[in-house]
Amino acid sequence: MKFFAAAALFIAGVLAAPSPNAANSAPLCNPGLYSNAQCCAVDVLGVADLNCATPPGVVNNAAEFKAACAKIGQEARCCVIPVLGQDVLCETPLGM
Repeated sequence: MKFFAAAALFIAGVLAAPSPNAANSAPLCNPGLYSNAQCCAVDVLGVADLNCATPPGVVNNAAEFKAACAKIGQEARCCVIPVLGQDVLCETPLGM
């Protein structure tokens, strides 16, 4: 019984702890289908994006995401599923 109480208390403490950047972070992309944050070089009518990669470094909000992609000469996008650097179905990130 004591073990269960101690384990429950530990788990509750872990779940209640805030994440390191909780105050400074914001979602970059909508959860669900368009959830992959990508830096892409070419956007073809919003249907396909070419030469895509994950953003360099750690980005906490839309402004940092846009700046990180611009630094490497690419555009911030939220895409469905990246396959070999090509993304199909991309949209503008939240907050832009």
